[in-house]
Amino acid sequence: MQNTSIHVTTEKLNLQTCYNFVKDASCGGIALFVGTVRNSTKNKEVNLLDFSTYKPMAIKEMQKIADKALADFDILKIAIHHAEGELKIGDIPVIIAVSSAHRKAAFAACQYAIDTLKETVPIWKKEHFVDGEVWVNAHP
Repeated sequence: MQNTSIHVTTEKLNLQTCYNFVKDASCGGIALFVGTVRNSTKNKEVNLLDFSTYKPMAIKEMQKIADKALADFDILKIAIHHAEGELKIGDIPVIIAVSSAHRKAAFAACQYAIDTLKETVPIWKKEHFVDGEVWVNAHP
């Protein structure tokens, strides 16, 4: 049985795909984190976000996160999907789905995965405003 689903794509992310992957009859808890593009940051109006990746390394690092989550938390499956390219307000740049027998492990593993992804995975975000643009967390 495959326990991880890792994707970096220019395609629109699909929450149902992630949910279906982690769903299992033995699991009573599924935790989901869905990141969405918001319309403002630091009192500035955001027009869009542009995500750039070093895809081979991003996939490798995301797999490490998934493997560590499986080893450290009592979970059955984990999906980590991230978008690349330009995303508009309301679009989804990241989905993390985790299943476990009980909710506590699913929540903990989900939080670990998103926090670690933001710290270690080579994915860079450029925020576009009406009056310019800025790279955010340019050094993971």
